[in-house]
Amino acid sequence: MNILQRFKIDPFLLILICVVLTASLFPCKGETKTAFEHLTTFAIGLLFFMHGAKLSFQAIVVGIKNWRLHLLIFITTFVVFPVFGIMMQLLVPTFLSENLYLGFVYLCVLPATVQSAIAFTSIAKGNVAAAICSASASTLLGVSITPVLVGLLMHTQAVASMNIMDAISSIMLKLMLPFIIGHLSRRYIGKWVDKYKNIISKTDRLSILLVVYVAFSDAVVNGIWSQVGVLSLFSVIFFSILLLILVLLFTTYSARLLGFNKEDEITIVFCGSKKSLASGIPMASVIFPISIMGIMILPLMIFHQIQLMICAFLAARYAKRKI
Repeated sequence: MNILQRFKIDPFLLILICVVLTASLFPCKGETKTAFEHLTTFAIGLLFFMHGAKLSFQAIVVGIKNWRLHLLIFITTFVVFPVFGIMMQLLVPTFLSENLYLGFVYLCVLPATVQSAIAFTSIAKGNVAAAICSASASTLLGVSITPVLVGLLMHTQAVASMNIMDAISSIMLKLMLPFIIGHLSRRYIGKWVDKYKNIISKTDRLSILLVVYVAFSDAVVNGIWSQVGVLSLFSVIFFSILLLILVLLFTTYSARLLGFNKEDEITIVFCGSKKSLASGIPMASVIFPISIMGIMILPLMIFHQIQLMICAFLAARYAKRKI
């Protein structure tokens, strides 16, 4: 554990790797696969129900007044990131395969993460109330914006065959509806949710692990490891680092150019540079055919760990500044 903390490695990443290895060696098939898919659908609905129940309306009201800050974060999340993603087409096929490039595009159209964005903002002594508002709103907007951007930007036979209206309606039913019901239920279960948030967080992660296992089981059956070799993995790592650095530079200097104070700059940097694994993997299971889902989420899984490591270092540097 000390080694993991020293190198800023999220233990959950190691569990994800174990799940991928398990799926590679023992992929679920037939009736077992069907049972896992039903269990995954239930788990994802529960995950978004709990996301809704955790969302505090008071926190949103406190932070929503700073509209310039939120606008810059949303532009970064849903405009600048996708532009960088589309530009990565220049790397195909020399450095990235077509499918890995599409995985990066999917990564770039996702909403921001909630927990780590708020945590890093707090560590760096930024505007936490605005971070709560922005990250929560990003998750809510992403449920509707992400599938639209996927339909507009991802043009392949596998993805083009997806009916975007069916994807949106499926997301509304499987993700948005549980989210809304969870938020409306907060007045009744809010105290319980806040009291047992650590247990709920483990439930969230269990849902992600189920989706990853099912996705990679099917991906293994369809030959994912013949498409993704060691060099491809190193390429994904390198371009994930480069992508994150570009976004961090954009958010930092945009905040300074527009005259934000240091606390707001910190919020913009950490909320604008994050992409959500917790939302991205369940949404992928609804948006994409199971046959391509494994490779679609591979860049996201790698980028997630990289953003934690780099932003942990950056938050520590911000925290040492003189106030």
